[in-house]
Amino acid sequence: MVFDELADGVFRRRYESMDLNIGVVVSEGGVLVIDTRCTHAEADELLREIRSLTLLPVRWVVDTHWHWDHTFGNARFGEADIWGHDRCRKALTERGESMKVDASEWLPGLAEEIDSVVITPPGKTFTETASIDMGSKEVTLGYHGLGHTDADVSISVEGHGVVFLGDLIEAGSPPYFDDSHPIEWPGTLTAALAGGHPTLVPGHGDTMSQATAHQQLQELGAVAELARSCVEEGMAVTDAAKHGPYPQEVMLSALSRAVELAI
Repeated sequence: MVFDELADGVFRRRYESMDLNIGVVVSEGGVLVIDTRCTHAEADELLREIRSLTLLPVRWVVDTHWHWDHTFGNARFGEADIWGHDRCRKALTERGESMKVDASEWLPGLAEEIDSVVITPPGKTFTETASIDMGSKEVTLGYHGLGHTDADVSISVEGHGVVFLGDLIEAGSPPYFDDSHPIEWPGTLTAALAGGHPTLVPGHGDTMSQATAHQQLQELGAVAELARSCVEEGMAVTDAAKHGPYPQEVMLSALSRAVELAI
């Protein structure tokens, strides 16, 4: 069984490629998929594996944010309603082709597959909250503010104790800050965790508890404080990076990004 069942009809598939988590929610009304992987071929593999769970159709897809490793499989779910924040749609519409270049640099062995990706932004968008009625299950989509990107959303399976948080949290390695909002991120994550769900699914790595997520929240808070010192007090990024909770190259990325946004 390639899927971990986190609650009744709520599954997580952790792929070796990018250590990426995909969510699958099954109800009598159909299947909801959370994120679609990096290429069409990877999305096709996901669809085949879903058939080991159920023959019900995939009726909904939710993009946790606009990064290519979470959205480049969207085109393979053409009959489904694809949901995402309105800024997710905007980013993929305006910058999707340039994201292919970034993706090919990360995964040169898949450059040909990435080049063939048909950029497919969400067709169903929202700004704050939305709800998907799956029949016996209700899934709530929430936007909590600026964080890993400007478009991260949470996906809560109501009454099942599970929330998918995309890259607002990350297990096994430090968060990725290149497109982030380091000063706002802790407040956004605080709001996303407020539901108190016991099982948290990050975009990458193993599932997390509230305790482990709050530990990461403290780390992000420390990054934010150092970022404020750089932005508001003129502290040198290279000096501030020495005092952070993450390796220096990660801290340099986070603090440089904060300064860039403040200019």
